[in-house]
Amino acid sequence: MVANTRALLGAATAVASIATVGSLYFSLGLGLVPCDLCWYQRILMYPLVVVIGVATLEGRPGVARTALPLSGVGLVVAAYHVAIQILPSSGGTCSVGGGCSSIVYPMLSGLLTIPRLSLVAFVLVSGLTAAAWVGDAETMLGGL
Repeated sequence: MVANTRALLGAATAVASIATVGSLYFSLGLGLVPCDLCWYQRILMYPLVVVIGVATLEGRPGVARTALPLSGVGLVVAAYHVAIQILPSSGGTCSVGGGCSSIVYPMLSGLLTIPRLSLVAFVLVSGLTAAAWVGDAETMLGGL
C-alpha cells in the first residue's frame, strides 16, 4: 500500500507546488501586491511543498500530523478571505485599510479569484494528505 500512499502524497505535493509557483507568478510575474490574508495563506502553503514532498519520498503518511494543521488553518484563512470577497459589506477586513475584499485578478469571468484558487488548493492538499493517512491506518488495521 506504500505505492498508494506515495501517489496521494505526491499529488498533494504537486498541488502545493503549483499553488506556490502560482502565487509567486501573481506577485513577481504580474506585479500584484498580496494583501495580509494572502500573506498568511502563503506562509501556510509554502512549507507544505517541502514537508509533504519529503514524506512522499519516504512513503510516510504520518506527515498528516504536521501537514493537516498547516493546511487546515490555511483552509480556514482562505475560506474567510473568499467570504469577505463575496460579502464585502460584512465588515470583514484583513489589514488597517481593508483591501482584502477587492478582486484584483478575476479569472473565468470572475468565477475564480486568487483566494478561491487558494481555497481549492488547501482543500485538495488537506484531502489528499488525510486520504494517505487514513489509507495507511486501514492497511495497518487490516493486517491485525
